[in-house]
Amino acid sequence: MSSLWRHHDFRQLWAAETVSQVGTQVTLVALPILAVTLLRATPLQMGVLTALETAAFLLVALPAGAWVDRWRRRLVLVTADVVRGAALASVPLAYLLDALTLGQLYVVATVVGTATVFFDVGYQSYLPVLVDRTQIVDGNGKLEASRAVAQVVGPGLTGVLLRVLAAPLLIVVNALTYLVSALFLARIRTPDTLPERAARRPLRTEIAEGLAFVVGHRLLRRMVACTALANLGGAMTGALLVLYAIRELGLAESTVGLVFSVGAVGGLVGAVSAARVARWVGEGRTIPLSAVAFAVAAAGIPLASLGAATPTLVVAWFALSFATIVYNVTQVSFRQRLCPPRLLGRMNASVRFLVYGTLPLGGLLGGVLGTALGVVPTLWVAVAVQGLAALPVLASPLTGMRDLPVELDATAEVSPATRG
Repeated sequence: MSSLWRHHDFRQLWAAETVSQVGTQVTLVALPILAVTLLRATPLQMGVLTALETAAFLLVALPAGAWVDRWRRRLVLVTADVVRGAALASVPLAYLLDALTLGQLYVVATVVGTATVFFDVGYQSYLPVLVDRTQIVDGNGKLEASRAVAQVVGPGLTGVLLRVLAAPLLIVVNALTYLVSALFLARIRTPDTLPERAARRPLRTEIAEGLAFVVGHRLLRRMVACTALANLGGAMTGALLVLYAIRELGLAESTVGLVFSVGAVGGLVGAVSAARVARWVGEGRTIPLSAVAFAVAAAGIPLASLGAATPTLVVAWFALSFATIVYNVTQVSFRQRLCPPRLLGRMNASVRFLVYGTLPLGGLLGGVLGTALGVVPTLWVAVAVQGLAALPVLASPLTGMRDLPVELDATAEVSPATRG
């Protein structure tokens, strides 16, 4: 069987997804920096902005999976890219006209976040249309790997570009990534057909089937609980991180960029070494151990307020990025193999709802607590939440499980050569 890298349509989808994911990660860093440095946002306002960037995962992720299955998939993806690019392009335009406000950033964050939900669900639903059935697992593995790397490269790229571009100009670069993604999608040759209406079931039934699988699986629900709690604490930190670095620690924007750049290196190291760590420690045990590691690393962020701010923050962000990527790569691989192929789309939509749905809640909570308790105490609360996140996987069969048992592997009938 030929490699997917020789498959024209898969290459276009992979390139579009990779560029789009990098753009999404740049947005998540660039908008907060813009809000802090130009619009003098308060902790509560930063919490609201962070919440709006990810609120769509809580509000529309579940029905989005079923809706995408009823629409032309390529059209969904191209539309999502164009909408995101146009929304972001309005930011530098408003800046040049001296009309940029926090209200506009709120609207842009909401629109981009909603379009991102449809894109993320859509590209996973589009894959089975483009490739052979025996290549689906391999394709999912490559797409998930590129998403994991984008989560690393995006913030690092933002850090590098902030050294040469002002935040409003960086948003222009960000908008262009979505337009490039749309161009790759337009090159796909497979006809974009409308799914058969006769195959549809009630929306509630299709949503419930995917959600029931996730909640009912003894290993999957523990990994989802860990990831959801970790994201809750991470969003609390993320809502305040730029404000903390610039106002509390007195770091320059370029130094904040350096922190993100070094964090990107840590994440890249994690991405290339995740498979080796899993072989050495055991795939199952890597999940709880890396969950503990990113909770410990997160403590370095508030510790930076005690002295040696820049090196402490750099080391903490490097370690946090490394541990998070090792965790993500390992648990996504585990998750894909636990799920029957026919449920992958709805399983992924359900998981996104559960694990990303905590992001807006964490952002709001970080803003509220940052106002009431102060920024540094709130960062310690976030560390405690991330520590609690490790408990569901520590108190699970994963701690004694080196490899996924064959009886739990839903892809066991697929040739190992086709796995991602």
